[in-house]
Amino acid sequence: MLLTGQSKLKLIVYGIFLIAIALAPLFMSDFRLSLLGKFLAYAIIAMGIDLIWGYTGILSLGHGVYFGLGAYCMAMHLKLAATPDQLPDFMSWSGVERLPWFWVPFQQAGAAFLLALIVPMIVAFILGYFTFRNRIKGAFFSILSQALVIITVTLFVGQQGYTGGTNGLTNFTTFLGLNLQSQSTKLLFFYLTLAVVVVVLILCSLLVTSRMGNILTAIRDGENRVRFIGYNPVTYKVFIYCVSAGLAGLAGVLFVLQEGIISPAQMGIVPSIEMVLWVAIGGRATIGGAVLGALITNAAKTTFSEAYPAWWPIMLGAMFIIVVLMLPKGIVGTITHYTSNWKKPDLPKPISSSHEAS
Repeated sequence: MLLTGQSKLKLIVYGIFLIAIALAPLFMSDFRLSLLGKFLAYAIIAMGIDLIWGYTGILSLGHGVYFGLGAYCMAMHLKLAATPDQLPDFMSWSGVERLPWFWVPFQQAGAAFLLALIVPMIVAFILGYFTFRNRIKGAFFSILSQALVIITVTLFVGQQGYTGGTNGLTNFTTFLGLNLQSQSTKLLFFYLTLAVVVVVLILCSLLVTSRMGNILTAIRDGENRVRFIGYNPVTYKVFIYCVSAGLAGLAGVLFVLQEGIISPAQMGIVPSIEMVLWVAIGGRATIGGAVLGALITNAAKTTFSEAYPAWWPIMLGAMFIIVVLMLPKGIVGTITHYTSNWKKPDLPKPISSSHEAS
């Protein structure tokens, strides 16, 4: 497949951007590098949300749940690895005498990783199937996704003896024999996260440019028309919703390996709304824009909170408002819109010999 000039330009820009991030350990402190690694994990969530919102038109305000489920699955393994011969500390404090049955599979790292992908996808399948089959969409689906957040957070906070309650899970030490506090391990996870971002970026880009992507876009623009020409929108919507949830779970795994903690607060309503804002700022229906939006928004949030502790929420909110009002297509969407409209200057047409004077 031949690439257009605009596509080649995109590839060059993405390449330079990724190379700059890969070289970040050379000029960033360990603390800043840790933040960047966390932001890259967020970028994976943003790409998943862009698939369902930007390309399919499904606004989910509950992706914090899928991110949290993936993170908790890996955190449960890390917690067991930190105390191999005894119960986790919060269980002992809560009077739990035996390891609960649903904790047993997480003793193995491989099982924990697979469950971190499967559990969010199962939850997404259940919610998506029953809502999409009943043609619930728009604001009603967004409200249902927020209801899922409230239920999940309440459950995790209330089950202190099984989930760690409001404190969540922390105090991890090793993963597959690697010391999580070692700088070399942190650097390894940073590059692992960057590699995953690149792979997910490529796969998502291939997906949205394929026949599947065309059907998803058609569902966004006119679901009834898609149904009338013989496609079942429910199947495609459930599929892409599950893929998006799986990506959020994957991001949760990479997040907890680098951050070393996960709590119910990180899977609440506010984080879920922020995830959508990342995509809005970067640009809907632009996979690269979702990545850029996650990185820019979180970097701005960190910068504002450090420089202006009392004013940073207002400054961040002002940034959101300005982008939404002045750049409704997002950063990358706006740039793509204007560059695609560039035209070569019209050249004077040569005089045809047939019009010469006789």
